[in-house]
Amino acid sequence: MTGTQPSPTFRLAYVPGVTPAKWVRIWEERLPDVPLTLVATPAAEAPVVLRGGGADAALLRLPVDGADLSAIPLYAETTVVVLPKEHDLTALEEVSVEDLSDTLVLHPLDDTLDWERPPGLPAKQRPATTGDAIELVAAGVGLLVLPQSLARLHHRKDLTYRPMPEALQSRVALSWPQDATTDLVEEFIGIVRGRTVNSSRGRAPTPPQPKKDKRPDTSGARRKPTAGTSGRPARNTSGAPKRAKGGKPRRRP
Repeated sequence: MTGTQPSPTFRLAYVPGVTPAKWVRIWEERLPDVPLTLVATPAAEAPVVLRGGGADAALLRLPVDGADLSAIPLYAETTVVVLPKEHDLTALEEVSVEDLSDTLVLHPLDDTLDWERPPGLPAKQRPATTGDAIELVAAGVGLLVLPQSLARLHHRKDLTYRPMPEALQSRVALSWPQDATTDLVEEFIGIVRGRTVNSSRGRAPTPPQPKKDKRPDTSGARRKPTAGTSGRPARNTSGAPKRAKGGKPRRRP
C-alpha cells in the first residue's frame, strides 16, 4: 500500500516588532499551493527555534550567534526614545544622545540594541523585558531607547516617542539553518531580495515564447501600388515621342 506524501508547508518565525505581511502576501501570490505558517517567537528564542526545527526560517534581529545559522541583513530600524507625553524633551523634534546625559535611561535584559555603553544614567536594576520597561516609563521612573517598531508595538496613550538619529540601530535579518537551505527557503530568500518570479534563482523561469513575424504575408497577394499612384502605368509627360512595340518612334499627327 502506497502512502501519500504530506503537502509541503513553510514555517516562518518572526520576533516582536517585525512585520512580515508584505513578504507573506508575495509568497501567497507565487506559491498558492504551499501554505506559509507564521510562528511568533520571543527575540531571544528565535535562534533556538531554528536550531530545534520549529521553523524553516526566521525574521529576527542581528547579531546571530553561531556559524550554523545563515543570515541576510534586510534593513535597519529607526531608533527612538520613549517618554511621557508631558516630558520636557517632547518639545524637540529629535533627541540626541547628549540630551539624555542627565536622565535615567532603562536598559531591559532583552534590549535589541548592542550598546557598548547605553546612553543616560543607568538604573540600579535592569527590567526583565521591554514591556516591563515601558511600564516603568509610564510610571515616571525613566526613559527607554529602542527600535521604533517596538515603540509602536507597546504603544500607550500616555506615552510618546522621538527619533534619535545619533543612536545605534538594530538590523532585521532573514536567518535559517545553514544545513537546511531547502528549495522553499531559497524561494523566500528570493522574495525578500526582490527577485521576480522568473529569476534564475527563484522558481523555474517561464520558457521563452517564439517570436511572431510582424511582416504581413504577401504570398499570392497583389502588390499594392506605391502611395500617390493609381496602379496604372505613368503617362509620358516629357514631350518625347512614344516608341511603338517594334521599337520605332511614333510620328505625331
